[in-house]
Amino acid sequence: MFANTLVDNTVWTLRKAAKKNKAPIWKDLEDRVSGPRSNRSEVNLGRLAQVTKASEVIVVPGKVLGTGNLGHKLTVCAFSISESAAKKIGDMGGKVVSLDDLIKKYPDGKGVRIIG
Repeated sequence: MFANTLVDNTVWTLRKAAKKNKAPIWKDLEDRVSGPRSNRSEVNLGRLAQVTKASEVIVVPGKVLGTGNLGHKLTVCAFSISESAAKKIGDMGGKVVSLDDLIKKYPDGKGVRIIG
């Protein structure tokens, strides 16, 4: 059986961040990512527009898809993101950030929301 290196690296990064910063959000995210793939979310931009406010920082433990319109600026970190979703987020003035960058900027996880 082949190990999924991306998942393993993500789990390791989250585990280190949770222990180092004593931040429960990273442990919660680690549990969601390390579980079965069928538990990972697929969230459309239209749904994100409904459940988020302008300038929020969110993490999606799954994939962000480009269906729908966003309507406001967001900072998004996701396990995977479609090209159309990334373009629409950028067009609204938001940004797509890596997990490492998110942990560096918000080590304690305060101000970050998990969606999905």
